Amino acid sequence: MERPGKDAEQPNAGGEAGQSLPAMSRRRLAGLAGAAALAAGGLAGTGAAAQASDEAPGQSPGPAEALRLLRDGNRRWARGTPRHPHQSLSWREHVAGHQQPFATVISCIDSRVPPELVFDRGLGDMFVIRTGAQTLDDQVVLGSIEFCPVNYRSARLVFVLGHQKCGAVKAAIEVIESGGRARGHIQAVVDALRPAYRAAKPLAGDLLENMIRAQTRLTVRRLKLEPVLRRLIVTDGLRIVGGHYHLHSGRVEIIA
Repeated sequence: MERPGKDAEQPNAGGEAGQSLPAMSRRRLAGLAGAAALAAGGLAGTGAAAQASDEAPGQSPGPAEALRLLRDGNRRWARGTPRHPHQSLSWREHVAGHQQPFATVISCIDSRVPPELVFDRGLGDMFVIRTGAQTLDDQVVLGSIEFCPVNYRSARLVFVLGHQKCGAVKAAIEVIESGGRARGHIQAVVDALRPAYRAAKPLAGDLLENMIRAQTRLTVRRLKLEPVLRRLIVTDGLRIVGGHYHLHSGRVEIIA
């Protein structure tokens, strides 16, 4: 808004200072105020429309598009420019009555690798199953993984996410090489990691890193051979992918 000119600060025709502005100045100010209000309203409307467009439900993406969404989100996370999609109050209300996740992510329980942050996604976007070193069993874990694509046609991607410096894998190496046993049910995690240890042990380089990567690849291979998932791969386009998360850069590398 422009400042009134000197004539507006002078006494009016009646000679009394401090009275209202001349009629012309009042009209100009009123016009400027109205234009500002219209502009503000237009900007607010544009922002609301952009948010609605960003969060509007659409058709479920196929496996290639689902993978692209995860990779694009991870790039934003790694750059430090996350968008936090599907985390508004309106979206929370929208998904309260139904869900159409586009992917199933199996990852480690590590507190530094939450898939929703790593892939910069939000409510209703992914099924997430987390176990120590993304280990599988023959019952509850595998059943939970199968439940997602079997019951939700929208979820045509399964993503196995391992990560650098995995504490579960490190602990398993110590137990296996000492010949001892882990406490309580932790031993089940160690036993589930023995195939990865056997695969990594002969390899050159760092045993921990090699075993983590072997575990991800073996998990992907096993899931592809499970009858229920195999049928979906052949008949319904399901895709199973493995990735490795780098703690320092935040980047997910596709390895299987």
